[in-house]
Amino acid sequence: MRILGIDPGFAITGFSIIDYVGNKFKLITSGAILTEAHTSFPSRLKKIYTELNEIIDKYKPDAMAIEELFFNNNAKTAINVAQARGVILVVAKLNNVPIYEYTPLQVKQAVVGYGRADKIQVQRMVKMILHEEKLPKLDDTTDSMAMAICHAHSAKFSEAL
Repeated sequence: MRILGIDPGFAITGFSIIDYVGNKFKLITSGAILTEAHTSFPSRLKKIYTELNEIIDKYKPDAMAIEELFFNNNAKTAINVAQARGVILVVAKLNNVPIYEYTPLQVKQAVVGYGRADKIQVQRMVKMILHEEKLPKLDDTTDSMAMAICHAHSAKFSEAL
């Protein structure tokens, strides 16, 4: 199974493509879609749309795992992330990629085995599970890897949107 993991954002959208076959993981690619702060918000959303379409077209994932949106203290940020997340969901649907949502608690539970794990613990386990010597500089990219791992561990129990 080829999984596209997504950590949604409007400034940084982390993504990873992971193959999961026979209980073994292989990181195919990972990175981030970056949008410039000085660019209009619709242009930022268009960049996310365009680049994610290219990623899906190139790697042909069987499923997309995305973080479920949770509300933080900054309403404006939450609304902007929700809009970016909406674009991401539309891209997946237009490309017929099944969508699966996971909460941060579910991701930590699936990757570390403990739902209250801290970011460092999650990063260490991602590195170990994927047999990577080092992780990307951006946490958003590592978070997308964790999202894909979570889906691999949870796929038989979850339903696509």
